[in-house]
Amino acid sequence: MKTKTTENLFADRVANVPQSFIREILKVASNPAITSFAGGLPNPAFFPVKELEQCASRVFRQQGMQALQYASTEGYYPLREFISERYRQRYNLDIPPEQILITNGSQQALDLIGKIFINPGDHVLLERPTYLGALQCLSMFQPVFQEVQLNADGIDIGDLEDQLWSNPIKLFYGIPNFQNPTGIRYSADIRRQAVDILNRYNTYVIEDDPYGDIFFDETELPPLYAYMPEKTILLGSFSKTIAPGMRLGWMVASPEIIRKATIMKQASDLHSGNLTQYILHEFLTMYSLDTHIKKIQDTYRFQRDTMISCLKQYFPATVEYTHPQGGMFTWVTLPEEITARELLTKTIEQNIIFVPGDSFYASNPDTQTLRLNYSNVEEPTMRKAMNTLGGMVAGLVEA
Repeated sequence: MKTKTTENLFADRVANVPQSFIREILKVASNPAITSFAGGLPNPAFFPVKELEQCASRVFRQQGMQALQYASTEGYYPLREFISERYRQRYNLDIPPEQILITNGSQQALDLIGKIFINPGDHVLLERPTYLGALQCLSMFQPVFQEVQLNADGIDIGDLEDQLWSNPIKLFYGIPNFQNPTGIRYSADIRRQAVDILNRYNTYVIEDDPYGDIFFDETELPPLYAYMPEKTILLGSFSKTIAPGMRLGWMVASPEIIRKATIMKQASDLHSGNLTQYILHEFLTMYSLDTHIKKIQDTYRFQRDTMISCLKQYFPATVEYTHPQGGMFTWVTLPEEITARELLTKTIEQNIIFVPGDSFYASNPDTQTLRLNYSNVEEPTMRKAMNTLGGMVAGLVEA
């Protein structure tokens, strides 16, 4: 009697999930000799280590037994109240805590949304390019991906209409604030036009907003959720502002979606770490989040300026790049003579790594693109590595 091989026993969805090039290349980045522009890593200098240590001590002394117990799936209510009040203060949005679900980072929220909405063969619209983590996560549910082009001021409105018209699209996933990987932010006009179009179709919007707090020009724009709350699922995260190791994010949605997501989360992990939620809430209560974020904004703005100045000074004029007004990334387009993978094979020899842009496309990848992270590289190291990188690009163009 023949037996099936292990490979034959795996579910079909396993074959559809692309491997994360970023996770693989970060293994290389662990070498201290490497200068890494690859990861989307916050600057660890701003992790509030001492403050969180003090908060943890207070939680154990005052609420230890509650914090160490099983808890509600929806999340620690005072933490959800804090998030609710922050939306009210920033955008004048009335979002009750009951419409907020605490998740293990916003990545888990994507997984829950996929479980709720996507059947195999459903059409999902992504920005072109898009966040690799979303591409990985949503691929598990075997959708048909479509892509909408990004311009300097956000999604291409004509292309958005064309894509929505071409097929019944169940979900549109977008990152309007300082998009990963490009750093692009949707303008106020693009937001309004996009909402006008999306409202005409039976499509839900997943608005991923991990970078919205990290803006450099003092101008905040309202989320898409402000215009169409009944059709928008808004995701947030403490990973970029407090610490990614806490793995705490959230989902804002209609009561019906939150109920269904809560059931999915119950089946997945019961609830996010209760102790971590208590400690984080203690930190948010004891310290000013805005003061903490202002330090991050000032440093990242300086690091962004350093990277842009290096691109201007050290790279050939034929190289194009975005000029992000916030977030952690700039997006580079190389001349036609070079592919990013070809360049990477050369830069690794010089202990410099980045992420080739072809990882961020659902189909027909642009092999001339690459993503550079500026938040986790200090100025002297950045200038030296960018000088080397620019010289390599120039050499390959001339070859």
